[in-house]
Amino acid sequence: MANSPQAAKRARQSEARRQSNAGQRNTARSHLKRVRVAIDSGDRTLAQAAFKEAEPLIDRAARKGLLEKNAVARYKSRLSAKIKAIGA
Repeated sequence: MANSPQAAKRARQSEARRQSNAGQRNTARSHLKRVRVAIDSGDRTLAQAAFKEAEPLIDRAARKGLLEKNAVARYKSRLSAKIKAIGA
């Protein structure tokens, strides 16, 4: 429990930020999952569209520190390689 008004305010701010960050992280992960499902379906155009929609969201999550930037780069690289392999 906070002992001062300042500490109480910081606790409220921290909780609000935590919930916001969790929501944004969840959205980014959901979009990544949509890309994986589209790749598994074997439809290249659907996979490309899902990837195009997910890319800015996961980049934004990396910029804000919600996802690690090297992990995001790895996700994007592997997913784009899988999308290219669909047509081959």
